[in-house]
Amino acid sequence: MQSVAIVIPARYSSSRFPGKPLADILGKPMIQHVYEKAASVHNATVVVATDDSRILSIVEGFGGKGVMTSSDHASGTDRLVEVMSEVDADLYINLQGDEPLVRAEDLELLINAMAADKSIEVGTLYHSINADQAKDPNTVKVVTSHSGRACYFSRSPIPFIRDKDVQASYKQHVGVYAYRKSVLEKYTRLDESHIETVEQLEQLRLLDSDVDIYAFEVMPTGPGVDTPEDLERVIKILKGEQVDSEKTLLSNIELVITDVDGVLTDGGIYYDENGECIKRFHVRDGLGIKLLQQAGVKVAVLSGRDSRALRKRISDLGIDIFDLGVKNKEVACKDIIKQAGTTSANTVYVGDDTIDLPAFISCGLAVTVADAPEYIKSKCDLVLDKNGGFGALRELADKILIEQGKSKLLDDPSTFLKVHADVTQ
Repeated sequence: MQSVAIVIPARYSSSRFPGKPLADILGKPMIQHVYEKAASVHNATVVVATDDSRILSIVEGFGGKGVMTSSDHASGTDRLVEVMSEVDADLYINLQGDEPLVRAEDLELLINAMAADKSIEVGTLYHSINADQAKDPNTVKVVTSHSGRACYFSRSPIPFIRDKDVQASYKQHVGVYAYRKSVLEKYTRLDESHIETVEQLEQLRLLDSDVDIYAFEVMPTGPGVDTPEDLERVIKILKGEQVDSEKTLLSNIELVITDVDGVLTDGGIYYDENGECIKRFHVRDGLGIKLLQQAGVKVAVLSGRDSRALRKRISDLGIDIFDLGVKNKEVACKDIIKQAGTTSANTVYVGDDTIDLPAFISCGLAVTVADAPEYIKSKCDLVLDKNGGFGALRELADKILIEQGKSKLLDDPSTFLKVHADVTQ
């Protein structure tokens, strides 16, 4: 077994937010939220590396482990190298102290991936984003090869779209790194590269020195905290309140992939006297699907089951992209996205149970219904107010249409009458 140390660099000084690690979030300093998430990772040693006695005192006060490091370090990786002399491990995870919404399962995914392939020297994470999000220079993008090796990181949108008829998918880099001890031992001897200086991205030093970085996909993450405004957003998220980012999430959706049992139906399975499976659908969901189609948003159906009743419903709704009797929903979603001619960043998947988790990873946005288990809700970007089979998909359709400025399809009689001939409930 490999020994793992999760090191959380935490500086007090910050040009945009001085004292950021100690900012209060629902009664706890931010650094404690990050520490507790890291401490829930199985068999990992967690330590905060700081240059300020106030942070060290707070960490020790809530029972955490901290070490004082030099205030002259240019980056969190340099601070991590100093910690190596006090904390011995085979694998070091660099976790930023301003990520209170970090998921322990993402850290474990990274650790397990490094354990599975000992040839990987440096690992990191990413998730899909849409084209508008890719324009933000504060959002670092990564391009990867088929094997997952990072080709380049940039603050610019990459890849660049030369032909406007060509679709591009964008990946946001999540600033969590896993290093083999051997890489950190030579890191400080590497010269700062020109591209690192230009982009102000320390990971480019490794690429420029022919050290490969492999990136592993996770679900979209919550925001980090760079400014006081970011802090308010995080607090709202932890309180379960709506944040402004919901408009960004839905305004670029081009494809909705929906599960059937538990989403389009109430999850009940009924059989007639001949043993034929009968399902109960909701007319509002059907109308919501037709309205999305009228607005140019494609709808696809993905189900682990197959039946004549389901095929009849799909036919009535005019859905021509579907996959039934599916065992691997991750692969099926990727095939559907390709068939629809869009990208994962512009796709939302609606599911309600554990079988849908692989599909959530394949799509840019994960949505679930109100009666889904809590552990499924925790994995999703949006939880609907309605239960599966009782208008949940219509609720999502309304949200998408409103965010995309197409609410006339919902509330304007004359507009609705123009498309009524093609509408099936």
